[in-house]
Amino acid sequence: MRPGTDEARIRAALREALGEDDVIACLATIDRRAIEPGLQAVAADLGVPVRTYTALQLADMRVPNPSARTAGALGTASVAEASALLAGDGPLLVSKTTINGVVIAAAAAR
Repeated sequence: MRPGTDEARIRAALREALGEDDVIACLATIDRRAIEPGLQAVAADLGVPVRTYTALQLADMRVPNPSARTAGALGTASVAEASALLAGDGPLLVSKTTINGVVIAAAAAR
């Protein structure tokens, strides 16, 4: 997600990617996005924590869809898939997908 992404766009992307009935255990991202108001609002509304990881932690994860562009910009080839895998307890259930500018991936929850 880009800085300044609003709550409505994040929520719509989550529902499109995961469906209305999927249970979301947490939201996860790179540490520099943790204070984004849209992300914080969605997490509060869902009643879930925001888990954050450093670029170094994310870079250590093997993911199916690494991005050279993301690596150049953030110092890690993956944010969505790597943070989902770090926060989850199993394989990816949803590989990296971009919906209206919001990049989402999901892994099995703990």
